[in-house]
Amino acid sequence: MSTVVAPKGLEGIVATSSSICWIDGDAGVLSYRGIDIHELAQRSTFEETAYLLWFGKLPNKAQLADFTRKLAEARKLDPKLIDFLRSVPATASPMEVLRTAVSLLGIYDPDEADSSHDANVRKSFRLTSQIAMIVALFDRIRKDKTVVEADPSLSHAANFLWMLNGEKPSETATRTFDIALILHAEHELNASTFAARVIAATLADIHSAITGAIGALKGPLHGGANEATMRLLYAIDKAGVDPVAHVKQMFAEKKKISGFGHRVYHTEDPRATHLRRMSEELSKTAGNMKWFEMSREIENFVKQEKKLNANVDFYSASAYTLLGIDIDLFTPIFAVSRIAGWAAHVIEQHDDNRLIRPRADYVGPTYPIHYTPIAERA
Repeated sequence: MSTVVAPKGLEGIVATSSSICWIDGDAGVLSYRGIDIHELAQRSTFEETAYLLWFGKLPNKAQLADFTRKLAEARKLDPKLIDFLRSVPATASPMEVLRTAVSLLGIYDPDEADSSHDANVRKSFRLTSQIAMIVALFDRIRKDKTVVEADPSLSHAANFLWMLNGEKPSETATRTFDIALILHAEHELNASTFAARVIAATLADIHSAITGAIGALKGPLHGGANEATMRLLYAIDKAGVDPVAHVKQMFAEKKKISGFGHRVYHTEDPRATHLRRMSEELSKTAGNMKWFEMSREIENFVKQEKKLNANVDFYSASAYTLLGIDIDLFTPIFAVSRIAGWAAHVIEQHDDNRLIRPRADYVGPTYPIHYTPIAERA
């Protein structure tokens, strides 16, 4: 029996070495390949950021053009995959549909049996484009709307909004969504990324690893906080009550307020800084400050009352709503972005692989407990 007691949830345990992402929770720092998230959010694009995560450096002009071209070429789905999207009930959870569809993608991928570095990169291009398509197409199919074809002239962010809403997005909407994709692209060994690496470490293919990651993201303790945040805002608005009074009552009833606090950050989540600003800018553009102002009141109260900071999910709720995105698509959109980070981790795991096989701290009956014949059992 072990004399070392592992912390619950493996909190604080270093499980692997990685060159992809660095977080300083005390200082509120998030960096991809050493570049601060604030610089990437202000100056980069999702395409540049994905390149950085996969190849370890920012691309030059030619490399970025080639990367963008490959993403555009990958924006296609096997007709059988689209048939699947049409076959599922319109009431199906988009996360369940996405999880199953990504598993199906592996069957139709030309590199399905090849897990070499180059094949994993090729599959990462396809998965990044295809996951965005699946989320957008299923939403249109379930609403009996015409499927919108991808536009190779548009960026990844603009293409998603175009395929989802059927109209070319504004520059403000495109840039807002592009920044959101950058902010959600990678976050070290969160539950879904760790799940992907554990699966990849068995030398399973990247589609299996990403399917597992989506399964982990589906859990409400990992994904879904922004969904819960928006449902709270809708409930407050429908009831016509004061936001602070409503949240105060929730605290009195020992209910959790989603979108606050973080397992890693002990100061403000650096991603929340940008999403707060983006939510405000979208609100002004739309001429609808209701959701932002309500969120701001709640944030100020929770910070004062509970000393909790807003995390990445809190303001992404109002930002996505202002972009015309349904609540049950919030978590699938997390996957639309996080595929960049998941892919980077699977590539890194396969490039220098060792089976991930931790031990458990046994807390059962003291050994030896002898077998008792059934006739002698109470």
